[in-house]
Amino acid sequence: MDLRRRVPRTDAVLADPRLAEAAGRLGRAVVKEAVARAQERARRGEIGPEEVADAAVTALPARAAGLRPVLNATGVLVHTNLGRAPLSAAAVEAMAAAAGHADVEFDLASGARARRGRSTLDALARAVPAAGDVHVVNNNAAALVLAATALAAGREIVISRGELVEIGDGFRIPDLLVSTGARLREVGTTNRTSVRDYADAIGPETGFVLKVHPSNFRIEGFTGSAQVPELAGLGVPVVVDIGSGLLTREPLLPAEPDATGMLQAGADLVTASGDKLLGGPQAGLLLGRHDLVERCRRHPLARALRVDKLTLAALEATLRGPVPPVRRALRADPAALAERAAALAGRLSAE
Repeated sequence: MDLRRRVPRTDAVLADPRLAEAAGRLGRAVVKEAVARAQERARRGEIGPEEVADAAVTALPARAAGLRPVLNATGVLVHTNLGRAPLSAAAVEAMAAAAGHADVEFDLASGARARRGRSTLDALARAVPAAGDVHVVNNNAAALVLAATALAAGREIVISRGELVEIGDGFRIPDLLVSTGARLREVGTTNRTSVRDYADAIGPETGFVLKVHPSNFRIEGFTGSAQVPELAGLGVPVVVDIGSGLLTREPLLPAEPDATGMLQAGADLVTASGDKLLGGPQAGLLLGRHDLVERCRRHPLARALRVDKLTLAALEATLRGPVPPVRRALRADPAALAERAAALAGRLSAE
């Protein structure tokens, strides 16, 4: 018997109420692809022609996007491959509210155009009073690129050889900086760099001195590095890339730099991530002297690096709302975690 002649037509299968509903939720193309796969199974004799609609329904994805929620049981709180910090319920709700039309650049009271993301920037400024001004771009690498372009294009950035690190996926700090048109003036050695090394390198061509937090890269033994208070007296701007996104000191992470501490120590500009220890969405933060932040904000590249309304909404809710999950996880009770893990393992085994 010719099974091809018995396989129901696509339009007939799509008329199934379950598939019609799914087409409105997932998109017609996604549903049609599931139907085509089910029809092919029927042609191969794996299922009966009357089972095509059921097979198509079973094969439908849960949502239109390919990203799937997972459990982070790695022990790494901020896991890059798993999306870094999970958003708080407040941040998720804020994104849902901003998903439609929102007053992202509009003053509802006056009916006039307003500064983009003004309430988010206000929340960030309140969170870091030591900063004269703040700005937000789409990630920390973008923040560093914007600062290098606006403050040092065609000039020199003085940086320790021990801080020329790779930041992930093959991207390296020196390559990132050179791409902006700035020149690197490397000082010191891999294991030791003194304030004198920086001072000897500074000249008329210096755009700024850069300190980069090396994250999980460590050298132990015969080491030494110049600290921000020492560099602050050299007469040129000091930019500090803290990376992790801590805005204030975290007692449980005493070795992790924070934006407030760096600014109080004499940094002129701090760059940081929004999706690491801050616990918010992917974003790059620029915090510091008003004139430097304004130069970054008004540079043409800033337009290409700006964040969307969803990021603005999630970041503000993270800053103003309850303690985000990643910060709560730092204080989690090990015994309670073990109990939760055992219960979860039992449910997964049952499923």
